Amino acid sequence: MAQLAALIITHEDEFRRQISNLIRAGGVPIGIVEEVRVGMGPTEPDLAVVDIRGDAAAGMAAIERLRAAHPTSAIFAVAAATEPELILQAMRAGANEFFTWLPQQDAFCGALRRTAARRETAQAATRQPSSTLVFFGAKGGVGTTTVAVNCAVELARLTKRPTVIADLKSCFGEVALFLGVRPRYTLLDAIENLHRLDRDFLKELVARHKSGLEILAGSEKFDRPGAGDASAIEELLRVLTKSHDFIVVDAGNAINSCALAALYAADMIFLVANPDVPSVRNAQRLVERVRQLGAGGERIRILLNRATEPFVIAPKQIETALGYGIHHTFTSDYKTVSTALNSGVPLSLTNHSELAEQFDRFTRGIISPGELAPKPQTDKRRSFLSFGF
Repeated sequence: MAQLAALIITHEDEFRRQISNLIRAGGVPIGIVEEVRVGMGPTEPDLAVVDIRGDAAAGMAAIERLRAAHPTSAIFAVAAATEPELILQAMRAGANEFFTWLPQQDAFCGALRRTAARRETAQAATRQPSSTLVFFGAKGGVGTTTVAVNCAVELARLTKRPTVIADLKSCFGEVALFLGVRPRYTLLDAIENLHRLDRDFLKELVARHKSGLEILAGSEKFDRPGAGDASAIEELLRVLTKSHDFIVVDAGNAINSCALAALYAADMIFLVANPDVPSVRNAQRLVERVRQLGAGGERIRILLNRATEPFVIAPKQIETALGYGIHHTFTSDYKTVSTALNSGVPLSLTNHSELAEQFDRFTRGIISPGELAPKPQTDKRRSFLSFGF
């Protein structure tokens, strides 16, 4: 599903905060854009939420301007009270939905999902729907970049469809290194030029791998992307859905504003963990935090990397601790992985090892919708500490 862009029009910070929370809780990949960006570049809102509580006349004028400028956008009007005449005025001005403050979560999220479904249907008629896949590590060193890179290469190789991998890590991103390419530009160049970020400009920014994969390399600056770049990351990922069928994101292993932007945009969140105590403990905390932030707990898939018997923690115990079934397991093969990394050639392009076959099966499961992860086992989830580790 292509990430949607939501615009909130209000003069009140509390309104913006509450509506942002409701939008995040909808379970739909969506980015909240700034009003100043609309009309400047590739940004066009799929949804606009307009505050008409204080000055109804100004609110109606804002709705009329939005409808004229963006005929296909969904517009939600939020009023202080349910008044038949006000509802009629809002609908005549161009609103699709009417809510009173504070909107009920179920009703608001239901309208949000209907909007997303209509947009997806309209987009499917013109092009293949895109998928944003975010890889996030339970801690450093679990193999997140290795898994993300090999998945991205396999997606490009198997589908022959436009595929890009974006490295969100500042300074220490290794995606380009793992692929043996030397990029001229980085992800930072993209987010600093959002106003001109169209398909042609993107072609200049990405590096190309022989598999067909395109690469937005990690920044070489220690402090970028940083907290101030989160909204730009959201916008970048939304733009990429218009030009690529698969967007793979290496989001690192820290819950920061940029990683959150990626998690909100994700169709699937692959949490990479090792079968050891620190990794599983962190994974449990991350799963809980993602749920608290409304970043889409139902989109989480658990990947168990470097899993070779005898296990320090049995897979069944890990599933019970996290409340999710293990989506896929990758065995431990240090020699094969090390050789691939040092040569800059992905596993699938270097050998026919068992690990390469596992990446092939994993990627085919992404391509084929019928092979998704087991449903979350939230009713069986237990505290990690209850296992006595």
